[in-house]
Amino acid sequence: MSPVRIRRHDITLQPESGRVIIRPFIPGKPQIMANILVRALALNEAETELQLQAIFAEFASRHFDIEAHLLAHFERVRPHITGQPTLTRVRQLLIGALFSGEYALESAALFNPSMVPHPDQSGVVAGGKRFIMSLRATGEGHISSIEFRAGIIAPDGGISIEPVSRFVALPEVVPNPTYKKSRFITKLQEMGFSGGYATAVMDPLAEAFTLHELDESVQRVRSESKPVSRDLRRALECFRWLADSNYELNFSSKLALSERIIFHVSANETNGIEDARFVRFIEDDGSVMYYATYTAYNGRAILPQLIETQDFLHFRVLTLNGSAVQNKGMALFPRRIGGRYAMLSRQDDENLFIMFSDSPHYWSDPQVILRPAATWESVKIGNCGSPIETPAGWIVITHGVGPMRKYCIGAALLDLNDPTQVIGRLREPLLSPEGHEREGYVPNVVYSCGSMLHGRELILPYAMSDKASAIATLDVEELLAALLASGV
Repeated sequence: MSPVRIRRHDITLQPESGRVIIRPFIPGKPQIMANILVRALALNEAETELQLQAIFAEFASRHFDIEAHLLAHFERVRPHITGQPTLTRVRQLLIGALFSGEYALESAALFNPSMVPHPDQSGVVAGGKRFIMSLRATGEGHISSIEFRAGIIAPDGGISIEPVSRFVALPEVVPNPTYKKSRFITKLQEMGFSGGYATAVMDPLAEAFTLHELDESVQRVRSESKPVSRDLRRALECFRWLADSNYELNFSSKLALSERIIFHVSANETNGIEDARFVRFIEDDGSVMYYATYTAYNGRAILPQLIETQDFLHFRVLTLNGSAVQNKGMALFPRRIGGRYAMLSRQDDENLFIMFSDSPHYWSDPQVILRPAATWESVKIGNCGSPIETPAGWIVITHGVGPMRKYCIGAALLDLNDPTQVIGRLREPLLSPEGHEREGYVPNVVYSCGSMLHGRELILPYAMSDKASAIATLDVEELLAALLASGV
């Protein structure tokens, strides 16, 4: 039984199969691609027009700008078309459609939410608050992306979610992003590249350089190093891989929040962007940055990454550096502590760690602060998002895994000035899966990636068995009393 009264709100965010994007659908075998093109080019213009009209009648109303997507996919296969006169726009669109397919982003699940105050609080009544919720959307092939919802907390504690658009849109990937030389060199050193080719490429670049400038330096080193050795080829490939893993995204301000989708861009994300933990971070000078840690997955390995945004329109995605950047569940504290950044983590897939850094991009030297204790968390524990500051200490919402792989949500309290010190810990779960919450893709799981404090209430969005999401609230003073009474 929960030591704190929990109010489950009548809100369920279910996956919706009708929210789709257009992705390339290009066969891996060149001969199959050639056969498709031959058949498309054999049609006369009237037949091409007729086929395209049928495609538009069936699919155009499901997308903001279907032509832009089809033309982009045509450009991807254009190099394979030889010996042809200039193709009409109609034929280009048909060929683009032949190499395109719809992808339902959230057809399988909409789960693992985090919540932060919205950067725009205009028009909200006194005592209320507008919020942003991030969610992990999973579709065909278990590929995950990040979606968003907006909502309002009313002065009386009622919670409402803004209507969700049936349309979704991918951002523009900035074609020539900028990089910081010091961070780039640090990551190269971690990857085993220092001196030699790395020095030759990096030395001519300024502290802030662009992708085009990096490519020019790489090409110069390649041309000056004849013949091109295997080691050089591997080094230069890693330069490009690292550059592609650090990118910038722009959404149109005309898009509603629920229409903005962060889908995989880099090679290390091809199998998904998982479990974003957003936090509203306030710097010592009062400036605000929204950070999110997430797990990039390529089907073989995971890589923790960092998102930065101030407005949820422009996003910068960065690789994290340091020996402690491993495993899942990194969660940043919402401010510096003693002049340093602080992060919760789980390096060993069992215990909860804390670490400190002079930079939000570099992490090392983690230390254990919590180990599994009670039976309900005896398999492993982790965090459910960034710590929440109160005068009594840092509330850490935790998750614990126990018998039958059942996930429950708990809580701990860390000292405000020295969060390596645990001063309270619930002996019983705060929230356990009940009734329909137990049924889903992964049964018997409740899980969160981030809560939000509003007045006297803790707003706790949570996932139900890796399928859908819900929201609970609880009195923070009641939680603190239970934590302080429990001891460590």
